[in-house]
Amino acid sequence: MGKWTRRAFLSAGVLAGGGILVGVALRPGNRNDALAPFVEGDGQKLVHAYIKIDQDNVVTAIIPHSEMGQGVHTALAQMLADELDADWNLVRVEEAPAIGDYSLYSVGRGFLLQGIDFPDIVIPTIEGVMMMLSDSLDLQVTGGSMSVRVTGTYGMRVAGAATRDMLKRAAAKAWGVSEKEITTEKSMLIHTATSRRAPYAEFAAAAAEMTPSYTPKLKEIKDYKLMGQHKPRFDIPAKVDGSAKFALDVRVPGMVYATVKRAPVFGGTVKSLDDRAARAIEGVLDVVTLPVTSADMMIGGFTAGEVVAVVAEGYWAAQRGLRALDIQWDNKGNGAVSSADIAAQHQRDIEAGADRKSDRSTGNIEDAFANADTILDADYTIPYLAHTCMEPLNATADYRDGQCEIWVGCQNPLGFRRAVADVLGLNEEQVTFHNLLMGGGFGRKSRPDWAMQAALLSKAVGKPVQLIWSREEDVRQDFYRPASRSVFRAGLSQDGELLGWQNTYVNKQEPAEAPLIPYAVEAQDIGYVQSPSHVPWGAWRSVDESMHGFFTESFIDECAVAAGKDPYEYRANMLKAHPRHLAVLNRAAEEAGWSAPLGLGRGRGIALKESFGSIVAQVAEISIMNEQVVIDRMVAVIDPGFAVAPDGVVAQIESGIIYGLTAAIYGEITIEDGAVQQSNFHDYPALRMTASPVIETHIINSGYAPGGAGEPGTPPAASALANAIYAATGKRLRDLPLNKHIAFAEGGRA
Repeated sequence: MGKWTRRAFLSAGVLAGGGILVGVALRPGNRNDALAPFVEGDGQKLVHAYIKIDQDNVVTAIIPHSEMGQGVHTALAQMLADELDADWNLVRVEEAPAIGDYSLYSVGRGFLLQGIDFPDIVIPTIEGVMMMLSDSLDLQVTGGSMSVRVTGTYGMRVAGAATRDMLKRAAAKAWGVSEKEITTEKSMLIHTATSRRAPYAEFAAAAAEMTPSYTPKLKEIKDYKLMGQHKPRFDIPAKVDGSAKFALDVRVPGMVYATVKRAPVFGGTVKSLDDRAARAIEGVLDVVTLPVTSADMMIGGFTAGEVVAVVAEGYWAAQRGLRALDIQWDNKGNGAVSSADIAAQHQRDIEAGADRKSDRSTGNIEDAFANADTILDADYTIPYLAHTCMEPLNATADYRDGQCEIWVGCQNPLGFRRAVADVLGLNEEQVTFHNLLMGGGFGRKSRPDWAMQAALLSKAVGKPVQLIWSREEDVRQDFYRPASRSVFRAGLSQDGELLGWQNTYVNKQEPAEAPLIPYAVEAQDIGYVQSPSHVPWGAWRSVDESMHGFFTESFIDECAVAAGKDPYEYRANMLKAHPRHLAVLNRAAEEAGWSAPLGLGRGRGIALKESFGSIVAQVAEISIMNEQVVIDRMVAVIDPGFAVAPDGVVAQIESGIIYGLTAAIYGEITIEDGAVQQSNFHDYPALRMTASPVIETHIINSGYAPGGAGEPGTPPAASALANAIYAATGKRLRDLPLNKHIAFAEGGRA
């Protein structure tokens, strides 16, 4: 397939009016010959783009997503292997290479064309169109909780079922029997009438010559054998015994080390540089200033600044050299900006209402407020947040003879490969990209800035370079979850019915539905104003859902209190049109023992949020001890449609809660003189094990389309905790982080 440009695809009008205009049969077909050189090993046969079978009947699932601790390689392999009827003991996984054929064409089916029921005859054409689009967009992203719900549903399951059908067809032809008479079980083909049995490996080569179906018959839930079962994760043993390979483990002959410093004020450039002291340090090899490039400015929302790097024989020598530099920066007019300035700007822009755009407008909001017995107003604010992945940003690059080889752990290998090629002035085919395990991502590792820096440094010094960012650079040069403000007004009748809901907030990113509420309120007016600053923003776990989970679920709690109603019952009464939401909320209240009384100084808070295809309710239970908050317990209920890997879902909900509580209690990036003030965990702390609550997670398999698990656990956490604090103390906290207003115990309950 030829490479389409983004503009050519959109200009051609392939997508129009919510459907597909099919003018040419764009069908991907069977690409085994083209893909085999990239993925086949000795004794292996590529039967499908996602499936290899070797001579020992081992099935290898080729996964087009990154493994960053979330267990996605295992869950997607379960989906593929179940449809394939593979023997799980003979299943292995490997990550797909960063080449266009492994772009995420399934994302188009799952998002762009969601809900459209196409005739089977055009599905191959649609898949071809989506493949060309995703290839042109360099789309190989792991994020948005889309791995299982999109790639698993439209990619892995289809691949497994299609390959099973091809193997059956090959065996039927060889044995001279009807394909319908052949059954499969644990990687074996079986013809009962003639007592024939053969491993998949025997017919792998014949199956590889066939074109897979894009519409094979998939299993029903009752027929699952692997999906829905706990299977030990493939990545865990190597992480336990130390053999797992992360980017920081890469060693290349002749490799040197580097570390960097970007302008403290975002967008700044070097005014003057005295590097004599740095160059005098033993082990320092070079000092390099990296210019701002067009590729470096792809990060959106602000202008990237210059970077100064020290290259040395070892990392610590590079760090010492960096500290010895005397740099004067040009702050490009942003050197006086503070968090207070940005907050005031948000308030002014909301009050001015200029260019306010609407998310939802139903009923007559003016009449609702005019007829209300009680008007409730509230103003919520949140700060910037950093990602602070446990693994510092690092990459190893080797540029030579117009070619670049790079090793990194990232969330979009194809996008990174394109960015590296662009910044070096190469074609993508001249960049060999190795994606490795990640020690966390959370959205930060979808941005290619540090990988481009490593490539430029290797080109500049003529050696392989391993670039390692310090934790300080990581905190101060992040792409932050934006600071935001959300202003509410509610109108309540005399008996507490919520008549009108009005909400204006600043800075909308995605997903678009994040600020919407599921509750039955006839008059709703939800909208936003954009209020940009020079601070770079980026995807942060659950994106806008984490912000609006705190905003909306805290304010609905305020409405319940103003109505004199129980917060759980108040929500439940407005969810009759949403039975899935109601079931999740009811289960959370039941599991938490919501109706059981608590003693003095204790409180429970509840929150509900749908995000990324899943519905999550959480109940926080706290105690006040010695005027400090102790989080005793978090109860979570998730309806992900169907939990493919239930143990993985539980782990992700636990992780999401810890991440959400960390942000709610401690998370705050502040700006003074245009620059970030925090630098490491001493002033940007995380929730410690000693202060972490007991977490109980319950799963509802409702049978709806699969939802995500990696992100939906975060959005309800802050509001559940803040609501619990109100229940225990009567203090309504509308400004994060919460530790600015109330103390939290560091050691938990004794």
